[in-house]
Amino acid sequence: MLDRFFRFKENNTTLGTEVLAGLTTFITMAYIIFVNPSILREAGVPFAAATAATCIGAAVPTIAMGLFTNYPFALAAGMGVNSALVALVQSTKGMTWQMAMGVIVVEGLVIAILVVAGLRKAIMGAIPMNLKRAIGAGIGLLIALLGMQNAGWIIHPDNGPILTFGSLTTRTTLIATVGLLVTAVLLAWRVRGALLLGIAATAVLAYIFGEAHPPTELLSMPDLSSFAQADVVSVLKWSFVAAIFSFLIVDFFDTMGTVIGVGEQAGFVTKEGRFPRLGRVLLVDSLAAAWGGFCGGSSSTTYIESAAGVGAGGRTGLTSVVVGVLFLAALFFGPIVGAVPAIATAPVLIVVGFLMFSTTKDISFDDVEEAFPAFLTLLVMPLTLSISHGVGYGLIAYTLIKLCRGKFRQIHPLMAVVSVLFAVSFALAR
Repeated sequence: MLDRFFRFKENNTTLGTEVLAGLTTFITMAYIIFVNPSILREAGVPFAAATAATCIGAAVPTIAMGLFTNYPFALAAGMGVNSALVALVQSTKGMTWQMAMGVIVVEGLVIAILVVAGLRKAIMGAIPMNLKRAIGAGIGLLIALLGMQNAGWIIHPDNGPILTFGSLTTRTTLIATVGLLVTAVLLAWRVRGALLLGIAATAVLAYIFGEAHPPTELLSMPDLSSFAQADVVSVLKWSFVAAIFSFLIVDFFDTMGTVIGVGEQAGFVTKEGRFPRLGRVLLVDSLAAAWGGFCGGSSSTTYIESAAGVGAGGRTGLTSVVVGVLFLAALFFGPIVGAVPAIATAPVLIVVGFLMFSTTKDISFDDVEEAFPAFLTLLVMPLTLSISHGVGYGLIAYTLIKLCRGKFRQIHPLMAVVSVLFAVSFALAR
């Protein structure tokens, strides 16, 4: 029955591979269960309630993604969006966290309307193939950068340079380095479940050397007090248009970049740049944003960590269903999930970044008009830690170069409109 529904043979996969891929994705992104509540607490959301909202805000749309699209994409509260939500509450007089969640609900519903109207899919179709490949590779660099930070190879100091060297003499960094070596060797040997085994090996080393500790309790009861608290009515005013627009831009293009990047790695994108069932993916994602706000856990969006499951062989929606079920289980077994140290997933993020960066081999670097915008996308994405900024810089550069070359007909009208919107968004950013 599962074979018929998820089409394992057609996608060259098996039940075991899909379950393994789902487990890999979940472990790689499970940090959000504890990080998101820590961030939202600064906006006034109760920690326990935000934890439950994070789990359910991820579980429902992830399962829906698997069943409705048959793709291995997982969703959860978006990093960056949650921080922006906190900044919105703290910088706006009279703003409550309930009103901020109302902003998230509204922008998610607006994106859903754009999806139904076909605009979001049309914009993705208007992006040149070289830029699509650059988006995937840029996300790969971003994932690898996050992995290197978690491993302690590079750090963001409070003062001084943006990035600097970490210390290879610290115990955690050495553990992550050995874990990366184990993971890379397993991958080179084509061992089934190499990424998951790499996580397990690194976690074992962390426990052996005292860098991780077992949970003090096994069960936890969910706090659902943040559900249905989003204040939508209060934000339906002109004064909130700018806030709604800024969140919309980030959600709109972060997801677009993630879907293109992970889809390219998995082989879902055809040579002509088409993405089957793309409309379904975008619809689930847009409704997930509104759902996350309704739950009180910030906007839920497609996660770049889905690439870990794809790297483990996941090719169908069963991978997503497994991830969603595990998020539901985390409602009650959160302490056990938290027993997997962040350092254990660092090597996998670096390896997945390498796998995604391989799309650069198909970029036409001999054509400056195509290659330079792709280069900017590759460069900006990891340096700004923002998918949408990387996409925006690439699109603006592509449009301006074509205009200056007098090649107006090669610029898709939607490309021109989106480039202007990005320029306005960057100009208004504070």
